[in-house]
Amino acid sequence: MFRVRLAAGNDIPCIGLGTFKTKGQDLVFKTIEAALRAGYRSIDTASVYKNEVDIGNALKTLLPKFGLKRDDIFITSKLGPKDQGAGKCRQACLKSLENLQTDYLDLYLIHWPGTQGKKPEDQSNKDLRGESWKDLEVLYKEGKLRSIGVSNYEESHLKDLLSNCSVQPSVLQIEYHPHLVQTSLVDFCKEHNIHFQAYSSLGTTTDDNKLLSDATVLSLAEKYKKTVAQILLRWAVQQNIGVIPKSTNPVHICENIDIFSFTLSESDLETLSNLDTQKHYCWNPASVT
Repeated sequence: MFRVRLAAGNDIPCIGLGTFKTKGQDLVFKTIEAALRAGYRSIDTASVYKNEVDIGNALKTLLPKFGLKRDDIFITSKLGPKDQGAGKCRQACLKSLENLQTDYLDLYLIHWPGTQGKKPEDQSNKDLRGESWKDLEVLYKEGKLRSIGVSNYEESHLKDLLSNCSVQPSVLQIEYHPHLVQTSLVDFCKEHNIHFQAYSSLGTTTDDNKLLSDATVLSLAEKYKKTVAQILLRWAVQQNIGVIPKSTNPVHICENIDIFSFTLSESDLETLSNLDTQKHYCWNPASVT
């Protein structure tokens, strides 16, 4: 499994299991079991996914079954937008630690630059996320968080954070795929040693998924004799961008991690990048002050 050294000094696997919308004890258990068996060593969750307790229970039961220890697994969780601000952030993080039954998290992210209940243009969003970051810096220095980062931050949000932090963010997690290529943001992260991690690499979770049905992507899948998902994930990791594909299907879970046995040509990488339409299939944080 390929790994990337983060600014904080710990290593993150290039591919992890996304768990958005994966809910219910039985489904979570079966999904985590299939992922560990397939070789996943990174699990991505968030407080707003409401599955931390089930993931914690699953890992407690399954890690010994696979001969694994806590340190063999990279666990990421995220601060919910309702918990922005001094004190609230700390308590939310400690609750995630309790839910996941672990003394530390490998990565903890501020999930959104805004605060629940406040308008995107509200100037207090900036202050509240700044307060949250200060809480995370303390938790990091206490050893409860091995690395800290952000999700859905635009370049303006990152610049503000970098000018006011004592611990720099290790990761930016944001929507990124051939229909939404964010080259300047990727370059900014490289310049500041922030690992760029993509979510929604396969487009939407709805039936009307224009990325999975894109004719160019389909033709490349045929050319390489790979699944459409494998082509899209390979496109990202070949740019040194991390991925966290979500699936509860054991077959797809196995297929999605099998992306290191082939290489896309430079021309095919460019062909995929040229599909860019700046289409957000998820949330667009650009309006948050």
